[in-house]
Amino acid sequence: MLSARTGCVELIFEKEGVYLHTNAKRSNQDTTIPGFIRIVERDGEPAMEVEHSFDPGYEPDWAVISTVKQERRQEHPPWGSFSLPLSELYSLRRARFSLGRNFLVLTTRGGDPLPPLHFQRGGARELLKAMQRYIRLAPSPMDGRLFLAYPHDSGALSQSFDELHLFDDTSADLVSRFIQDPYATTFGGFSKVTNFFRGALPHTHQESPFSNRSPQDAHCPHPADEEPGFELITCGAELGPRPQVKRGKPLDNWDQFLDPEGRVTDPQKVKELVFRGGIVPSLRREVWKFLLGFYPWNSTTKEREDILRVKTDEYFRMKVQWKSVSEEQEMRNSLFRGYRSLIERDVNRTDRHNSFFSGNENPGLALLHDVLMTYCMYNFDLGYVQGMSDLLSPLLFVTQNEVESFWCLTGFMDLVHQNFEESQEAMKQQLLQLSVLLRALDPELCDYLDSQDSGSLCFCFRWLLIWFKREFSFEDILSLWEVLWTRLPCENFHLLMASSILESQKEELIGSNHDFNSILKHINELTMKLDLQSILCGAEAIYLQLTHCKLPLKVQEVLGLRVPCSSSEESPDSEPKETDTLLAQSEARGASSCQPFNGQTPQRTPPTYP
Repeated sequence: MLSARTGCVELIFEKEGVYLHTNAKRSNQDTTIPGFIRIVERDGEPAMEVEHSFDPGYEPDWAVISTVKQERRQEHPPWGSFSLPLSELYSLRRARFSLGRNFLVLTTRGGDPLPPLHFQRGGARELLKAMQRYIRLAPSPMDGRLFLAYPHDSGALSQSFDELHLFDDTSADLVSRFIQDPYATTFGGFSKVTNFFRGALPHTHQESPFSNRSPQDAHCPHPADEEPGFELITCGAELGPRPQVKRGKPLDNWDQFLDPEGRVTDPQKVKELVFRGGIVPSLRREVWKFLLGFYPWNSTTKEREDILRVKTDEYFRMKVQWKSVSEEQEMRNSLFRGYRSLIERDVNRTDRHNSFFSGNENPGLALLHDVLMTYCMYNFDLGYVQGMSDLLSPLLFVTQNEVESFWCLTGFMDLVHQNFEESQEAMKQQLLQLSVLLRALDPELCDYLDSQDSGSLCFCFRWLLIWFKREFSFEDILSLWEVLWTRLPCENFHLLMASSILESQKEELIGSNHDFNSILKHINELTMKLDLQSILCGAEAIYLQLTHCKLPLKVQEVLGLRVPCSSSEESPDSEPKETDTLLAQSEARGASSCQPFNGQTPQRTPPTYP
């Protein structure tokens, strides 16, 4: 639309037929109000203005937005309006709420979401073009539906998270509190930080949300109420049908995999059997030591005897170190004193329902304490962080041995130690990766969580921190962890587990109209109510479904199908690698029935497992 000047106000763009969705948080009601949107320059400052009509007595639930100017104009008493300077725009997101309609959700730099806007008569493409005269819209690398806004002269595209102030001081304080009590903080103060994980550093090049369609977008149907062009920021990739997956029998014959000298002849086969069905309890003590790196797969029986002797000596040397610390020394070592205090507190509340740790004078508690204290000497920089006792207790229960449980713990911590680091960067990254997976799998569920300020998935923090230790029964955790230790079919299988759980709760979350607080409450109350075998089947089915479809590069990276590379390295369209054994076996037995996206072969197939 041509611009026009009226006094000191220049009209840049205007469009009627824009509907405001006033009740996105209650998707069972479809409350929309017609109106129009415009881009204007007032005294040289660009702003977006939205006006919608409603009854004079009607007060929508978005009426108070702290950073948005709102007013009732005298010349139009029945009309309500708000004005947002484009310099205050933080992001825009494409979303789908009720009746399958697509919306633009704008968020201010103060973190306030504006009411979702539906362009029933088109015009979204032109609006975004008008906005880009004044700001840059850069896509988030972690969320294909999210675009961050920057001034044209801003150097923010190359700044760090700290420089961009994406995490305020309150959030930083809450992160530090995870070190002391990740469980209470997850469902306490941290749950109130609705924008903590929103956004990510954008690419250094500008990409328009209405141009450069992905291959998936090219095959999206055009909704009947959308104009050509608007579908570019609303469509998601189509996935093939999800296969049916069944669990197998547990590993129950260890000797068949050992040669005369005690070497494991086929470690890959062992891992596949464990992934498929776990391990019978009588073999766990032996097989776990291989899965956790205490024994090399190619070691002989004699070599393992030597390893155990050396590791036993090393363990007790470290134990003597902390045992010999005098009270006077400890008084002058606040860090060591803090570790001991945390360990003593956590030991007294870890798995006390289990007979191995029950009672006040139980020797299992003393072993739990001593192994954790020795780990502090082994890795003093990390020391002890709450949650590590949860990782040790099943190891100690299975091995029934102080030395073996310690070295199994060090192997386990090699996999998850970054979860416990003070920066919490690994946890933030995993939550972002989980968001990437969930958005590829179920955009509707993601949009609903976004509409309830739960898109950060912070309620999954405890799941990922200690690998679902508090969500399943003690016996189920023994089965789950040995599956995860195989690192099959990908290293992020625990994220597929989380996706499987969230999808299993979709009907309850959306159908029961859960809000932010009740979502947290519902997820927390899933403890001991989940069926492990069905969740495992669901997670594997998700993996097989995704690997048979043409995926966005970020999803490929999460699944380990593509190593992040620069433009000068291998192209994502290069020849696929050999399909892994597990996937091929699943196809052979008919477990996977989904077809490649659009009848084409996937961009990359999973690499062969190590």
